[in-house]
Amino acid sequence: MKNLTKCLALLMIGFSTNMFAQAGAIASAAVNIVAPISITKSVDMNFGIVATGMTEAGTAMLNTDGTRSTTGGVTIPPTSGSPTAASFVVTGTGNYTYEISLPSAPITLNGATEGVTVGSFVSSPNATGTLNAGTQTVYVGATLNVPESTVPGSYSNGSGLKVTVNYN
Repeated sequence: MKNLTKCLALLMIGFSTNMFAQAGAIASAAVNIVAPISITKSVDMNFGIVATGMTEAGTAMLNTDGTRSTTGGVTIPPTSGSPTAASFVVTGTGNYTYEISLPSAPITLNGATEGVTVGSFVSSPNATGTLNAGTQTVYVGATLNVPESTVPGSYSNGSGLKVTVNYN
């Protein structure tokens, strides 16, 4: 019986050392910090001069290259002003891609007595861009909606045209 007790005690000691054994591992930590992305306006959006026949609503589309086209009662007169798409310079870490967010709702351009709206914004590049050498210019065009009987005059907005960029 003494031998059996000794054998059981040795067996229990063997199990207890295995039950209290520990194991560990070490992982390293790393980070790659990139330059923050930024956007700066270089040129304001300007539809130039458009004319309305006063009896029919229409639109003027300003493309990202500054060219225009019209529909309905809106036309481009011989003296057409200096239409320009808005342009923004995006800077950040070279060769990174980024997302371009344009306004989803129309913005209002106010005149002396009323307003017209600008919406359906488009950009070039469209939706995403790549910061080759850490910089890229984004051009933004839109559609100007002119209701019938719009009073002639200058129209602008105080809140601006907000374009947002984020790394992908």
